[in-house]
Amino acid sequence: MNKFLVSTKIYSGINSLDVLKRFNGKKIWVVCDSFLAKSPAYTRLETLLAPQNEVHLFSDITPDPSIAIVVAGITQFNAVTPDIVIGFGGGSAIDAAKAIVYFARQQGRDIETCIAIPTTSGTGSEVTSATVISDPEKGIKYPIFEDSIYPDIAILDPSLVVTVPPAITANTGMDVLTHALEAYVSKGASDFTDALAEKAVQLVFRYLPTACVKGDCLQTRSKMHNASAMAGMAFSQAGLGLNHAIAHQFGGQFHIAHGLANSLLLTQVISFNAASDVRALKRYASMAKHCLFCAQDASDKTALNQLLNHIRQLQKQIGIVTSLHALKISEKQVRSCLPDIIAATQADSTLKTNPCPITDIEISRIVEAIL
Repeated sequence: MNKFLVSTKIYSGINSLDVLKRFNGKKIWVVCDSFLAKSPAYTRLETLLAPQNEVHLFSDITPDPSIAIVVAGITQFNAVTPDIVIGFGGGSAIDAAKAIVYFARQQGRDIETCIAIPTTSGTGSEVTSATVISDPEKGIKYPIFEDSIYPDIAILDPSLVVTVPPAITANTGMDVLTHALEAYVSKGASDFTDALAEKAVQLVFRYLPTACVKGDCLQTRSKMHNASAMAGMAFSQAGLGLNHAIAHQFGGQFHIAHGLANSLLLTQVISFNAASDVRALKRYASMAKHCLFCAQDASDKTALNQLLNHIRQLQKQIGIVTSLHALKISEKQVRSCLPDIIAATQADSTLKTNPCPITDIEISRIVEAIL
C-alpha cells in the first residue's frame, strides 16, 4: 500500500513573496544565516511584513546545521514564543527551522504556521518531511523523516535566486536531479511520485545549463525552483537511496557541499543499481525514454547508457567537478575515513529505500571510483 501526502501549501512564481503581507499582529521568528540577514533579500522580507507584527531574528545558521545550533535555536525559540516561524535561505536554514519547530512541538509548544522560503533551487526542503542535522564530532549527518516536519507554507519566489552564483546553481541543480532519480528507482516509488520525478528531471536537463550562465532569467529560475520542489515532494514520499547515504558521509567527513557530493556519486550509483537490480535498470531506462534521450524501442542497456551520457554531458556543461582529487581531497584522507564512511552509509536511513542492498566492499569500490 502506498501513501501520498501533500500537506504544504505552495505559492510560486514572481511576487509570490507578497503572501507575507497577509500576516498582521503576529510574533514572527525568522531563521536564516548571518550573510542573508544582512542582505537586500532579508530587507525585502522585512518590508513585506506589516509593522504591526513583532519580528525576531535567529541568524546563527551555518552550513550543515549541527545539533548545537538546533539546541541554541530551541532556546531562543522558547524565549521568543513565536506564532509564526520562517525558515529563510538554503537547505541548511530551512532544515534548521523545521528541526526547531519539530522538537518545540514535541515539547508541547504551539506554533500557528511554519513557512519555508528557499533562496536556492536544490534541497526541496520547503516541501519535505525531512530534516538533516549534523554531529561534527562524529562526522555524521542524521536525517529525520516525520510527517509533522512538513512546513505549512512554501513560497517559491524566483527573484530570490537570481543572484545565486553559477557554482552554487550547478551544485544545487545536481541535487535536484539526484533527488528525482533516486525517488524514481526507490522501493517506495508510486505513480504519483513518478510523475513528479519525471517532470523534475526533464526541467533540470532543459533549464539548469541556462540558469548557470544566465542567472537573471526569471523564467529559468522559476522552472528550477519548481523542479526542486517537485523532486522534494517525490523523494519525501518515495524515499531516497544509496547516493544520499554516501553523500551524507562526504558532507560530514569532508564538508563537501551536499549537491556536489551527490553529483560526484551519481553515475557510479546509477551504474551499481542498474547492474544489481533488474527493476532499477528498467526504471532508469524508462526515465531516459521519457526525456527522449533514446528511441522508445531502445534496449534497457542502451537507454541506461544514454542517461549516463547525458548526465556526464550536463556535468561538463555546467562546469561541476567529477572527482575528489579536484576538490583537493587526497586518497590518503579518503582511505583513513573509509571504514567510518562505510559504517555510517550502511546505517543511514536513506539506504532503506534503495532498490537493492549493498555490501561494504561495493561501497568502497564506489568511493574509490571517484578518487
